[in-house]
Amino acid sequence: MTGPSREELLRALYRAFNARDVDTVLAAMAADVDWPNGWEGGRVVGHDAVRRYWERQWAEIRPRVEPTGIRERTDGTVEVGVHQVVRDRGGALLAVGDVRHVYTFAGGLVARMDVEQ
Repeated sequence: MTGPSREELLRALYRAFNARDVDTVLAAMAADVDWPNGWEGGRVVGHDAVRRYWERQWAEIRPRVEPTGIRERTDGTVEVGVHQVVRDRGGALLAVGDVRHVYTFAGGLVARMDVEQ
């Protein structure tokens, strides 16, 4: 997969995440995807674990993440600058900030994601 098609895929995945369309996001991930648990700490591995993590998260908070820039790194990973806004279930603002999400791909699928501050 080339840079532009990875960019298109990632932008579509952020839209799907914000729409809470778990199935679309998981379809773009390797079965053994390694994902950060940014809310509770640690990491989760595999589709079922990622789904359960997001379901727990969305029951308590309402994160919205918007890509602000996407670039391929020299090591083959893809860095996404992200503006995130997190609200509680009632809509009260909990956090606003910018982070970097770094994706590793395998066979055209997301194999891992890391968060850099």
